[in-house]
Amino acid sequence: MEQLKRLQSGIEGLDALLKGGLVAGASYIVQGRPGSGKTILANQIAFNHVRNGGRVLVATLLSETHERLFQFLSTLTFFDKSKVGAEIQFVSAFDTLENEGLDEVVKLLRREISRQKATVLIVDGLLNARTKADTQLDTKKFISELQGHAAFAGCTVLFLTSSRLDDGSPEHTMVDGIIELGEELVGIRSVRRIQLRKTRGSGALSGMHDCEITDKGLVVYPRLESLYSIPSQPADVDLGRVKSGIGNLDQLIGDGLPHSSVSLVMGPSGVGKTSLGLCFLSQSTPDEPGLHFGFYETPRHVRSKARAIGLDFEAMEASGAMHIVWQPTTFGLLDALGAKLLDTVKAHGIKRVLIDSLGGMARVTTNHARLVEFFSALMNELRAMDVTVFATWEMRDLFGSEINAPAPELSSIVDNLLLMRYVEMDSELKRVLSILKMRDTDYDSSLLEVVISDHGINLNKAFKHAAAVLSGSAKPTA
Repeated sequence: MEQLKRLQSGIEGLDALLKGGLVAGASYIVQGRPGSGKTILANQIAFNHVRNGGRVLVATLLSETHERLFQFLSTLTFFDKSKVGAEIQFVSAFDTLENEGLDEVVKLLRREISRQKATVLIVDGLLNARTKADTQLDTKKFISELQGHAAFAGCTVLFLTSSRLDDGSPEHTMVDGIIELGEELVGIRSVRRIQLRKTRGSGALSGMHDCEITDKGLVVYPRLESLYSIPSQPADVDLGRVKSGIGNLDQLIGDGLPHSSVSLVMGPSGVGKTSLGLCFLSQSTPDEPGLHFGFYETPRHVRSKARAIGLDFEAMEASGAMHIVWQPTTFGLLDALGAKLLDTVKAHGIKRVLIDSLGGMARVTTNHARLVEFFSALMNELRAMDVTVFATWEMRDLFGSEINAPAPELSSIVDNLLLMRYVEMDSELKRVLSILKMRDTDYDSSLLEVVISDHGINLNKAFKHAAAVLSGSAKPTA
């Protein structure tokens, strides 16, 4: 099957949505309300294109001066003033449009495309051209003639418009692709979105995807479950074991956690979930490094907590055996977090990951209905990358016999499920750990007392003569 030639936008997430980039020689409409990021996206593509040896013509049908545009673009890292007037030529066609009409605009741009030898044409202000057209036929003629001249020159075209055109509009029917930028309020948060509404002759990742404008320009985060609906590489079938680092737990679960498995420990605040995860990370080495991907505790607090149970994370970090990434829950995008985690794993060859916690990661989502799909795709991709995962999730109830999964179907995504609870026994408050599930592994189902000290964590079978332990109030058996 013949593959279409691609023109990479240089915006990594956008190229992923387009499955390789813009189709070379095709025409696209980029639409969205004022301030949605259309001009930034187009100019980012332009400057990335010239860095790869291309030439760009930017034609504005707006009254805004180029000097003012350059003033705004100069705050972004992709802007390179030395390219302006050389590889990138900016032409104002506003006066020509106002005084002479669409036909003269076409002639002007045809001359400039030829003179510039442009391989990308950006027309900013399609709405102005539309208002100058007497009929829909004139609009079609304007777009068709520009497309014809651009195609003859081997030029890819981007039309920018601030109006949300209907699917049946003449503009939509004539172009090859439509990229829509938008913004919506979720509670009191403002979230930017991008959607590919049309991609003629090319596959694409459909649906809405988050994006943001940073000092690097527009950054697009494809929905993780669409990007990794199938893991990027086949999972390594390794039936080996990975040491948990947790007292005598390995003896109870077949000499360690299954390689490339996902373990989830649930429990109330302060019960010791993070401490178990830190012990798991303590088994990391420079050859097989570990990653603490946390939300509620700063790297300084993580190191202090590790030190309290006899672990020297500073030394591990210095040797390259340990990496700590902290993300506050006060801001962020869910897919951005997923991308950050996977990028860190790739960059450092991570083999062990502690996600502390999945609840913290879920807090930034704007759509709770997709959490199961998101975490499923994330965990499958980590498995495929040969990573063993240990994750935590906080439960609200300190005591009680009722056990609720942290999210519908989430427990089915993980391979190993551990439950921690508080129990009152003999006028003392104790911590209890129970193994609820171990995939493809025999395990000891005994209730275990968790003892945390400055030497680490030990598990003891301390509830042999007690009943109703998981209710929170243990009773001695007869």
